[in-house]
Amino acid sequence: MTAGSMLALTAAVALWQQNATLNDVCTAAYVKSALPSSSTYPGVVVNPASVLANPVTNANVSGENFFPDATFDYCNVTFAYTHTGRNDTVNVRYWLPAPASFKNRYLSTGGGGYAINSGYGDLPGGIIYGATAGATDAGFGNFSTNLDAVNLIANNTVDWERIHMFGYEAIHELSVLGKAFTKSFFAMNTTKLYSYYQGCSEGGRDGWSQVQRFADEWDGAITGAPAMRFAFQQTQHLYSNIVEQTLNYYPPPCELEMITNLTIAACDPMDGKTDGVVSRSDLCKLNFNLNSTVGQAYYCAATSASSGMGSGSPFGASAATPAQNGTITAQGVAVAQTIIDGLKDLSGKQVYLSYQPGAVSFDDAKTAFNNVSNKWELSVNSFGAEFIARFINDQELETLPNLNNVTYDTLKGWIYQGWQKYADTLHTTWPDLTAFQAAGGKVLHFHGESDNSIPTASSVHYHESVRNVMYPNMSFNDSSAAMSDWYQLYLVPGAAHCAANTNQPNGPFPQTNLAVMIDWVEKGIKPTTLNATVLQGSNKGQNEQICAWPLRPMWSNNGTTMNCEYDQASINTWLYTFDAFKMPVY
Repeated sequence: MTAGSMLALTAAVALWQQNATLNDVCTAAYVKSALPSSSTYPGVVVNPASVLANPVTNANVSGENFFPDATFDYCNVTFAYTHTGRNDTVNVRYWLPAPASFKNRYLSTGGGGYAINSGYGDLPGGIIYGATAGATDAGFGNFSTNLDAVNLIANNTVDWERIHMFGYEAIHELSVLGKAFTKSFFAMNTTKLYSYYQGCSEGGRDGWSQVQRFADEWDGAITGAPAMRFAFQQTQHLYSNIVEQTLNYYPPPCELEMITNLTIAACDPMDGKTDGVVSRSDLCKLNFNLNSTVGQAYYCAATSASSGMGSGSPFGASAATPAQNGTITAQGVAVAQTIIDGLKDLSGKQVYLSYQPGAVSFDDAKTAFNNVSNKWELSVNSFGAEFIARFINDQELETLPNLNNVTYDTLKGWIYQGWQKYADTLHTTWPDLTAFQAAGGKVLHFHGESDNSIPTASSVHYHESVRNVMYPNMSFNDSSAAMSDWYQLYLVPGAAHCAANTNQPNGPFPQTNLAVMIDWVEKGIKPTTLNATVLQGSNKGQNEQICAWPLRPMWSNNGTTMNCEYDQASINTWLYTFDAFKMPVY
């Protein structure tokens, strides 16, 4: 350490000892004195001239899925760094609590879709619990630029540096720098800094990318609905289109919506409680026959066009639609059932899994109305098509012109190609977590049971892959119990993709996961169920508990008492063997 940096550190400690306020420490000068040193991360050089810092007081958040309503103060800091020899610029943002509110914690956050961060959206989740919270732009140019804008240098030339940054490097650097910066900023010296992660969707995959590689990066990781098995996940967004094309039936969206609504109504009471929530989609698979919906009437009013959720989201813009009036057809049910069964190749072997019964409205299967022919036609799913265009074919295109001649085997081929191409960066299913477990790390993994973007069974498959690899000589029950000491999976009844579900509004959502994780890590309070709150609907504010996999919820006493039961037949509905591939799919 140089004499200058020693003086800066001494001054920082002295300032801290004088009961510093937010305004005292939230200055560019103080932040520069606390920046990570050049030895913090070899090959990473922080640029002090890039520092921006400003205090924010009385910030307010409400109505969020991943943290409760709160008002708080924080220091908003951004700075940039470069990699030796790359001539790049990576921007990081850290929100630091007011000194009196800091509780010796750090939190990294991730993104969604093709975004490496969630803007400012996830950072309050750290501040509320007394943690510094960090986000990165991965060197993409700014915090709003997504991977699908920079993954190619030109047609046919992949920017592998950007792929690796998105795959795992950027989040790792964010965490290493963020922890060092936090310890220096708050003059912690040898005091323990607890480190955490929280993210969902791509953010869930971001979390697993670190747990699988860097054993001591975090004390606890919260990974929701992870977009792991990247080529499988992105390509499966096209599967519903190919089902429609193969069966030569393009159902009006209202027909599939009514099939969903009738499924929810029929399967809701199977869990012992009639509340508009399908808590047991496995029992729905076992006991509900979609053919029973044939002949039921449907009606949907005309709709105007919407702009969607923007780039990087699987839910894009939608065109205006006419009023829809008809009855559910056998062809419509065949489309729905084939989608639920999951992708099989032309020889009938399982390629991938799919959504649970009751998942919101078969979004990937939505068709478009042709005002000239007066018919419903194929609408190519933009998220899946962009993946094939940009990440498989390496073309600077946002979609595919059509899906002519694309078959189930074509999808299988694209999946295999993407699997090989991104196995070490985006696939993110390494099942041997021995090092993370040995380091004392904890994982809370959750997934909405009615997720309409990333199939819920994807999370079950990874959990079971880890269990089988790490506990090969133990029984199912014994190995599940052993793994629950450090890795737990929760399927959230009725929940959609990383959010409460408007189609099943009385379903609970685990809004306080970080509080649960903090208790587990810092106090040794191992969860047996996951705390959740109903965030909307007639039961808004009601507290519920979510069962840990492999146990499943069942209500008794007229829906007033919930038990977590073991049901082998139900468990079996979640388990897949992907016999279309000779390689194991974790």
